[in-house]
Amino acid sequence: MDLSQEEWATKQAQHPESIILDVRTSEEYEAGHLINSKLLDIRDPQSFMSGMETLDKSKTYFVYCRSGARSAQACELFKQQGIEDCYNLLGGILEWQGELAM
Repeated sequence: MDLSQEEWATKQAQHPESIILDVRTSEEYEAGHLINSKLLDIRDPQSFMSGMETLDKSKTYFVYCRSGARSAQACELFKQQGIEDCYNLLGGILEWQGELAM
């Protein structure tokens, strides 16, 4: 499900045990990422697939990338693997107004 930044922040606050996943490259991640996010690079298919297999299907995931395209693709892959609670950040980190970690 695609969420605006406002919807994303509200929904994430309602799920404090949720996991934030950044599906960009490690270089993009190091340049700035959402606080408490974990990197799972979708452009590295082997590590992405093996990382996805370790995810707890009962958890809620908030996924983002640079613009929202890669994270939308990641959410589709998660759903195929049985991860139902997956939310994509529309506009990605480009439109993020909140704090970033470096």
